[in-house]
Amino acid sequence: MPWRWPSAPMLLAQESMPASPALAVQPSPPAHVQQSAAPDPNELRITGLGGGSAQWTILVLLTVLTIIPSLLICMTPFARLLIVFHFLRQALGLQTTPSNQTLIGLSVIMTFFIMQPVGLVMYHDSVLPLQAGKITAMDAVVRAGVPMRQFMSHYVREKDAELFLEMAKEPRPANINDLSFRVLLPAYILSELKAGFQIGAVLFLPFLVVDMVVASITTSVGMMQLPPVVISTPLKLLLFLMVDGWHLLIGALMRSFN
Repeated sequence: MPWRWPSAPMLLAQESMPASPALAVQPSPPAHVQQSAAPDPNELRITGLGGGSAQWTILVLLTVLTIIPSLLICMTPFARLLIVFHFLRQALGLQTTPSNQTLIGLSVIMTFFIMQPVGLVMYHDSVLPLQAGKITAMDAVVRAGVPMRQFMSHYVREKDAELFLEMAKEPRPANINDLSFRVLLPAYILSELKAGFQIGAVLFLPFLVVDMVVASITTSVGMMQLPPVVISTPLKLLLFLMVDGWHLLIGALMRSFN
């Protein structure tokens, strides 16, 4: 059968028919529109705390993280506790038991227990307003220093404060709470060192008496081949356990900070 050209009415009917949905081609948006419409879930966004600049916020946070070990030693009871525990180990005649890691861990836990109320006040006064955007990072640091100043000024000796006031050539304040941190920090750590050595010396005395008694007995009976420390160390351990020494020591240290 010979092929025929389609007539005009057939061409008009084909043009008026709607296109199939499967064959319809929608215009694609530009590339930059597609990228901005769907954000990358792995994208990292850093915004400043308290409405401040992100760069300054990161600088302040990194600085605080760097000086945390120094703050732990100089602004908390950590130094006093660690000194007392080292004195106890020497008084018992034990060289490596408990280990340094154990003593440091025990000092950190006791420091956290003592400083928890102060940290709670700092959290409510500085961290929460900073997160809410009500204050800047520098204002939060100033607010956090108020409870720390009150804690340290309670244990600073007047003699040590006067020493550093004289060296700093600052006028004598009306109240010890008005001391600047330049004077308060060295005066506090000096007072803590003195308190730790005082407690350690008192703790050393009963064990020293045991050493002297054992040494005199072994010398009088002629036991020259056996060192007195071999006999006195078990006796000191038994004495320490009989009186529940850890309970008494930790209790006395915690009460010294009330």
